[in-house]
Amino acid sequence: MVVGRLKPGASLEQARADMATVQSRLGKQFPETDAKFAVDVRRLKEDTVGGVRHSLWILFGSVTLLRLIACTNIAALLLARTTERQHEISLRFSLGASRRTVIAQLLSETFVLALAGTLLGLIVAAGSARSFRLLARNLPRVEKIGLDWRIVGYSLLCALVVTFLCGLLPAWRATRGLAGSLAQHSRTQVSTRSRVQWTLVGVQVALAVTLLFAAGLLLRSFQELGRVSPGFDPSHVLSLHISASWRETGDRKALARRIDRILEVLRAVPGVEAAATSGFLPGVPEEYQTELKIPDGQQEPTQKIVADSRFVSTGYFEVMRIPMVEGEPCHDTGDSTGAVVNRSFARHYFSKTAAVGHHLVLGANTQYRPARFAVSRDAREEGLNTEPMPTVYWCMNASMPDPHYLIRTRGEPLAMAETLRRAIMQVEPSRSVFDLLPLQSHLRDTFAGDRLRTILLTMFALTAVSLGCIGLYGTLSYFVTVRRREIGLRLALGSRSPAATCCRG
Repeated sequence: MVVGRLKPGASLEQARADMATVQSRLGKQFPETDAKFAVDVRRLKEDTVGGVRHSLWILFGSVTLLRLIACTNIAALLLARTTERQHEISLRFSLGASRRTVIAQLLSETFVLALAGTLLGLIVAAGSARSFRLLARNLPRVEKIGLDWRIVGYSLLCALVVTFLCGLLPAWRATRGLAGSLAQHSRTQVSTRSRVQWTLVGVQVALAVTLLFAAGLLLRSFQELGRVSPGFDPSHVLSLHISASWRETGDRKALARRIDRILEVLRAVPGVEAAATSGFLPGVPEEYQTELKIPDGQQEPTQKIVADSRFVSTGYFEVMRIPMVEGEPCHDTGDSTGAVVNRSFARHYFSKTAAVGHHLVLGANTQYRPARFAVSRDAREEGLNTEPMPTVYWCMNASMPDPHYLIRTRGEPLAMAETLRRAIMQVEPSRSVFDLLPLQSHLRDTFAGDRLRTILLTMFALTAVSLGCIGLYGTLSYFVTVRRREIGLRLALGSRSPAATCCRG
């Protein structure tokens, strides 16, 4: 992984072409080692935040939909309010005010309302930024979340847009055809109807139901994700790291002896059922796909065998409680003389013959000997939201100097943390032990993005439903108010009160 800065004026396409030329020359100069390599050039920003763009766009779309609901609600309420002020507006026309002046006054009142709401929203946003950072701890550059001049400017721009969207229609409708006319606002008027207000209420209810439906689907998906069987048992498993240097990989045998010595100490601690190492944490999204060879023949010679490679030590399947289907789990951990494939691998590449008894080779040109493999049950190693893919567990504890140490305890994993730390320090006093966390905590962190989307979208949906209820209540309250004389007249003509009817019933 190389990080570089483009020259001023240079484009990514130019950099990609230059790097391809350099790699091609290296391949010709060193055909045995570099001929099959290629260079993947991409922007650092895309590599850092590209994985969360989809989630953020979903949230931004939800916020935009919620804002449309709020605008529709405010427009309906302002329309009802300006209808009540028609007598005042007609009086202003009679005293000489122009239509432009009256519209400007109504828009100014709406702008003051929108500006006050914007300032209140900015205050709430400033206070909730810390809560957002706690909810999305794994979000790239989460420490940068906060208010800046762009957010404030965008909010003020939204205030202006809301002013015109919500205030222009009520102002224009209230001043239409009212100049010098006070007759239609006399006390003899019985009722008035407005299809526009009911249309606005219907629109905001429809948008609120849409947002609520989306939140319900996301919430159900998150609940179903929590019910998915991972294929392994993450409870009572503690994970930790021990500091190491990549220079230690120069002597693989010494590195393997050191890791085996640490595992023996961990297994001897009272309260520990089993201990093992793994290059990647199970259930945490991390793929390492490699091309494999079957030296003793494969069913389809033209088929390329690609699988996710996991490097584990003896005891891994006991720690994670992954059942075996055929054969025995890892025993030899020094030189990769054994391997375990999952059922998906056996089903995909050995659908016609038995898988057990064959050998695998890691890559076309490899320093490892062919490994005889067994078959285990499928486990969602690449993430609980991902179906098990063909996976090979290489029985090798020294694939890297600082693997994940996985310890299954009889009690609470964190209660054993300090005891395990002291046991490791007795045999490796010059190394540091860090990142002691239960495996379930790591799995919960992988759901941080889904949890954030679910919580925020649910809050947006509840807010939208509340706004829809407020808009419907305001419109109904307005129509009941303006039709009070009509209701009184109906009662005077002999209509019975619904309340009295209910009481008598």
